[in-house]
Amino acid sequence: MHADLDLLQTVIQHRFRNPELLRRALTHSSHAYETFLADSPAADARGLDNEQLEFLGDSVLGFLVSDALFRVFPSFPEGKLSKLRAHLVSAEHLHEVALSLDLGRFLHLGRGEEMSGGRLKKTLLVDSLEALIAALYLDGGLDAARDFVDHCIFSKAAGIAGMFEAAAVPLADFKSALQEFVQGRKLPPPHYSVLETHGPEHSKTFTVEVRVGGKWSAKAEGRSKKSAAQKAAEDLLRRITVEWPPSAGTPPESAA
Repeated sequence: MHADLDLLQTVIQHRFRNPELLRRALTHSSHAYETFLADSPAADARGLDNEQLEFLGDSVLGFLVSDALFRVFPSFPEGKLSKLRAHLVSAEHLHEVALSLDLGRFLHLGRGEEMSGGRLKKTLLVDSLEALIAALYLDGGLDAARDFVDHCIFSKAAGIAGMFEAAAVPLADFKSALQEFVQGRKLPPPHYSVLETHGPEHSKTFTVEVRVGGKWSAKAEGRSKKSAAQKAAEDLLRRITVEWPPSAGTPPESAA
C-alpha cells in the first residue's frame, strides 16, 4: 500500500484488512476513467471509484449519528435531535472534518481534477469522507465505523457549542446540558463548588469547579458564580464527550 495511505490509517486509527477498500474510497471517478480505462475505453469503470461507497457511507453516517445522539441526550425531543443530526451530517461540518484529517492529500484524482484544485473542493472531500466511512464499515463492521464517527465527527470536530447552536439550545445553558448528559450515561450528578473569589467588591472574579464522580472535573473563572459555573460545565461536557464517546459503553470504574 502507498505510504501516504499507511499514514492515513494511523490518523484514523484503523488498519485495513482489505486495503483495496481504502484505495477505492479515495479514488475519484476522474482517476478511475483516466487510469483504469486508458487502454480499454469500452470497459465499465463502475466499482473502481468511490461513488457507490459514498452512497453507502451517507446512510451509515446518518444511522451512527442518530444512535449516538439518542444515547447521549435521551430526554431531548425529536425536533432537537433532528437539528443536532442535521448539523453533524451537514456538508459544512463534514468539510471541516475532512480538512482536519488532511483528507485531500490522500485522494487519487484525474489530471483535470488535480489541475482545478480538486483536493480542496468541498463536494469532493465530503463525498470521499462518506466513502471512507463506508469502507470502514465494510472492512471492520459497524464498530469500526462507529469509532471513527464518534472520535472524528461527533466528539472532536463538532464542538459542543456548535452542536447546541445548531439545535437552537441556549448556549448559556451548559449546566442543563451537562445534567442531561450525565443522566443519560448513568453518571453521578454534577457537583459545583466555588474554589476562589478575588478582586474588589464591585468587580469580583469567581473560580468554580464542577466534578462528575471521581474521574472528571473542570474549573473556570467568571464575573459571577453563574457564568463561571456555565463555563466549567461547557469545558467538562467537551472533555467527557471526547474521552468517553457515545460508543464507549459502560463508564470507567473511576467515574462512579
